[in-house]
This record gives sequence, structure tokens and C-alpha cells, in this order.
Amino acid sequence: GSSTENSAFGPTLNNVDEGRVPGGSSGGSAVSVSAGLCFAALGSDTGGSVRQPASFCGITGLKPTYSRISRYGLIAYASSFDVIGIFTHKVADSALLLEVLAGDDGLDSTVSKRPVPSYSEALEQSGKKTIGYIVDTVENEATQPSVRKAILDSIEKLKAAGHEVKE
Repeated sequence: GSSTENSAFGPTLNNVDEGRVPGGSSGGSAVSVSAGLCFAALGSDTGGSVRQPASFCGITGLKPTYSRISRYGLIAYASSFDVIGIFTHKVADSALLLEVLAGDDGLDSTVSKRPVPSYSEALEQSGKKTIGYIVDTVENEATQPSVRKAILDSIEKLKAAGHEVKE
């Protein structure tokens, strides 16, 4: 489930802090990448099982749009939401892997047949960006002060670099 504590082999330990869970049902994949045991790993994401452990383990987690990567072989939990996701250390590595994994698959009738863009080239495009954030997350009283400060500091760095930041 959402903690990766109940596998047949016992709990998965978060290598960043063993007192914390790695999160998500794909937490083992996240820990493997975070600990440097592999360059990248795959996971399945329905409601956060790639994104949550990536966040908990300090790595990049990508949940692509439904149908972008073949789900052939995936045992569905909630079929219309399930996707194969990617764990890496860097966004650029996730973009490159998405280029490799995306595309038509004769074994999956739900996969997109649209051409696969060059995600990695799109990352290299320079220029100022508009970046949005969810203000309720920052201002929520449940947000730890250190987390709030880190978010606000990041917003200021983005603004200082010339990007437009919007709520």
C-alpha cells in the first residue's frame, strides 16, 4: 500500500531515513534508485504509487499521461488510471527513458499510437518559463515550517532567475 511496509519479504526501508517509510506500492523501486542500486526503475502508479515514493526518497518520479507507455503485463488496480511510471535521479533521465518506453505496442490496445515527441530536447529549450504552484499547500497550517520555507525560497529563486511564478 502507501507505505511499502507489508511485502512478503518484510518492510522496505527508506535509505534516506530508515525511520520513515519510502511510501507507495512502488517504494521498493524508488529506494533502489535512491540508494544507487540502479540507474532507473519502473513502478505502477494509480493514485500516487510512483509520485509519493519519489518524493519520500528524494528522487524524480514521473507518472506519464494514460496510454503514453504500454501497460502490457501490468495487473490493473483501477484500469482507467493505472500507468507505468519512471524513477530516476534527474528529470532529464526520466525524459530520455520516456522517449524509449513510449509509443505503439501491438500487445496493448490502449496505448497511444501518436508519435513520441523528443521530451529530452524540450527540456533543453532555454527561455523564461511561467511556473504555477498551489498556494493552499504553502499556506496550509499543516505544512511544516521548514517545508513552507523551502517552497518559498524556491519560488524566490525562480523569480530571481527571471521566471514568472503564479499562484
